[in-house]
Amino acid sequence: MTTGGSGDAPIWSLPEQYLKTLAEHGSVKAYPKNAVIVNEGDQSDSLYVIVSGKVKIYLADEEGKEVLLNTQGPGEYFGEIILDEGPRSASVMTLEPSKFSIVSKTQFQQFLATHPEAALELIRSLIQKVRSLTKSVGNLALLDVYGRVARSLLDMAEMDGETKTIRNKVSRQDLAKVVGASREMVSRVMKDLEERGMIQTQENGSVIIKEQLTQ
Repeated sequence: MTTGGSGDAPIWSLPEQYLKTLAEHGSVKAYPKNAVIVNEGDQSDSLYVIVSGKVKIYLADEEGKEVLLNTQGPGEYFGEIILDEGPRSASVMTLEPSKFSIVSKTQFQQFLATHPEAALELIRSLIQKVRSLTKSVGNLALLDVYGRVARSLLDMAEMDGETKTIRNKVSRQDLAKVVGASREMVSRVMKDLEERGMIQTQENGSVIIKEQLTQ
C-alpha cells in the first residue's frame, strides 16, 4: 500500500537526490516507539523526512477508534501540507524507534525556491496520495468486508519471483483499521481465505497470495 518492491523507492517519495538535500535543511531528532509525532488538528509548521524507523498515519475519534491511512518508512516524508498553513489532517505515531529530519516551513519553502524541479516531483507524489486515498474511499463505500480485506491484501503484496507475497507480518488489528471493520470480523475473513486456499500464512507471519485471490 505504501512502497514498491524490494530495492524500489517508495512511491510517495521524492527522488533520492532531492530528498537528501531536503533532509539536510532540517535537524535530526530521535523518537521512541509509540511516540505521537503530530496530532490531527495541530497547527502545521514542520515537514518530517523519515531517516530510520517506521510510522503509521491514522485518524481517531473521541472514543479512540482508529482508521489506519498508511504506514511509512525510511526515504518517505509527511507533513507537506504545511504549504497551505492549515491544520494537520491526520495523526502520526512511531511503530518502532525512529529518527526524523525535521524541516521548518521556511526551510521547505527555501528548498522549493532553489530546487523548482523538485516541486514537480512533489506534485506527482501528492497526486499518487490522492489517487490512493480515493481508491480506499471507493473500496470502503462499494465493497463488503470480505472484498475490502482481499483488496487490501493484494495492495500490500509484492512480487517475489513468480509469487505475490506480503513480507511483513499482517496484524489483524491494523488490517481491521484499514478496512473499517472489527478485528474479529477480519480474523474470520482471513481464516476463511486460508481454508479456501486463497492465502497461506507462513511461520514468520508473512502471507503468500494464491492465484485464486487475484482472479
